[in-house]
Amino acid sequence: MPTDTTASARARASDELREVALEHFATVGFGASSLQQIADHAGYSKSSVLYHFASKEALLEAAIGPSIDALEDLLGDLIEFRRSPGERGAFIDRFVDFLLANRLAVHTFVNQGQSLRGIPVIERANVAINRLAEAVCADEATAAEQVRFGVALGGAAFILATGNLYRGDAPELPEDEVRTALVAVLSELLLPVPAGRPDRAY
Repeated sequence: MPTDTTASARARASDELREVALEHFATVGFGASSLQQIADHAGYSKSSVLYHFASKEALLEAAIGPSIDALEDLLGDLIEFRRSPGERGAFIDRFVDFLLANRLAVHTFVNQGQSLRGIPVIERANVAINRLAEAVCADEATAAEQVRFGVALGGAAFILATGNLYRGDAPELPEDEVRTALVAVLSELLLPVPAGRPDRAY
């Protein structure tokens, strides 16, 4: 009969494996990752990984599924997005907080989503991203509007996952400065006001 200590150790192992897998999927890529590599990085045997997760796809589900749940919850408020500039600004604030809290998962499903089609958890993420795009872009979005959305989402995912990778030895920016910058930049990209239409933002 399992004891509380045994159950706690199993939960801890599961959490550790999920965290290591998420980092691995975000940095190495899901396709280039193996259960053996994840086990080695986490300090477990491959059989221990398979004890907790039946496959690499199951581990991906466990690693990024909670973040997709959070995104779906956030998207429940999309009806408010087009109501007023204030509502749109509040949504951007919440979206940036979501990005900051889920940076590695977002990087994984945004930047690998097209190459991992067919995996159920990735399909869920793709549906959520499409819902976001439909809310942010106009009904008949121009190519420029669609590119703005892609640059905003993909760029934010890349920057948050890679940190200062592209800046060499520069000191890491404080989190509050990163948040302020993301809100400002994403607001410019996702909420532009077309010339002659101050009443409408996309």
